Amino acid sequence: MSIELLALDIDGTLLDPYGALTDAARVAVGEARAAGLEIVLCTGRRYRTALPLLRELALEGMVVVNNGVLVKDVANAATLHHAYFPADLYAEAFALMSEAGAPLVYIDGYAEGFDMLVEAYAETHPFQSGYLDDHGEHCRFVEGLSAPPRTDVIMLSRMADEATLTPLRERISQHFGEALHSHLIWNKNYQGLILELLSATSGKWRALEHVARSRGIDPQRIAAVGDDHNDTELVHRAGFGIAMGNAVEELKQGADLVVRSNAEGGVVEAIHAVLNAI
Repeated sequence: MSIELLALDIDGTLLDPYGALTDAARVAVGEARAAGLEIVLCTGRRYRTALPLLRELALEGMVVVNNGVLVKDVANAATLHHAYFPADLYAEAFALMSEAGAPLVYIDGYAEGFDMLVEAYAETHPFQSGYLDDHGEHCRFVEGLSAPPRTDVIMLSRMADEATLTPLRERISQHFGEALHSHLIWNKNYQGLILELLSATSGKWRALEHVARSRGIDPQRIAAVGDDHNDTELVHRAGFGIAMGNAVEELKQGADLVVRSNAEGGVVEAIHAVLNAI
């Protein structure tokens, strides 16, 4: 079955270990577009931080951001699909995520100029402080967040070391079970890990299914490339799932193909494999 849509993760996949888009990767994406493939970036990034890369690659249409909570129109930032955080679970989730530090509350606020809320004067981990030093212009410091601040909450997030976040995730998983999704991923551009807590109806694959339906594309005609735990369902359920050489073992085990790492141009190898499958 030929491929019509190519879904690409960004960090650890499309970009090299230094967070750069190589010339070879840029050319390969251009080749895929020229061959008629629809290219959809599927990332844990916010729309704001994915936008420069979308522009650099001259990509149009839709983008999957915030690990599948949002599908955005690339051209105008309109939210085309969402899986906002359930209001009835917010207070409990915020209390658990606040253990030993303040979480970030992500919101669908690109048009307002900010995407994150955090409690003013609350204790936070140094790794998270470093992130806020770089992205504070798009964050609002508020007095209290124990109640839902608005209806378009995307997720709750904490940045910290592995010793802090691994047991916290276990406690959260035991408390909420399948009522919420949690991701624990390496912070590729900063120190430590990121713990994310999202709606159980979110996910890169679910968001991509929405994109495919809107385009009339059979899910089996989707190729997907990724590297981390949050890409596992995306890669495993696509018609042609490709794992990067630097991917976690769980993802590699269910992939149709494993290519070289992102330090060795693996995304170019992956795109060429997809082009050969058209």
